[in-house]
Amino acid sequence: MNTQITVSPTACDHIRRQVELTRSRFLRLGVKESGCNGYMYTLDFLEDTSTDDVQVEVADGVHICINRDDFDLVAGTEIDMVTQGLNSALVFKNSNAQSYCGCGESFALSDQDTDGAEGGENSASVSDLATDATAQT
Repeated sequence: MNTQITVSPTACDHIRRQVELTRSRFLRLGVKESGCNGYMYTLDFLEDTSTDDVQVEVADGVHICINRDDFDLVAGTEIDMVTQGLNSALVFKNSNAQSYCGCGESFALSDQDTDGAEGGENSASVSDLATDATAQT
């Protein structure tokens, strides 16, 4: 299984700006059970990491934290920033996903684990961050 998280330069720039705007130090990438297809990505802005976090430096000064419980679910994910017209959004492509829902917000793995992690109160769904991206463009 691919354990690398890759982030495009434009997505790194966007993440860096969002972390600065929220006065955080890290972005946590996770998943929760949701949507019509199994799992949905979550994003949390963090002041400090948890002892359960795996920290991945995706660019100079850009660190993404992944809870160990979510690591296998997000391993192999590619994150890109896509602009269509006036709208910009982070797009997640998980090399281990077997299917995506029609709206593109949830995905399924071949061996669905029903013990998915729930996002915390500072969680943002992908669509929430996409809204932030649009506002910053």
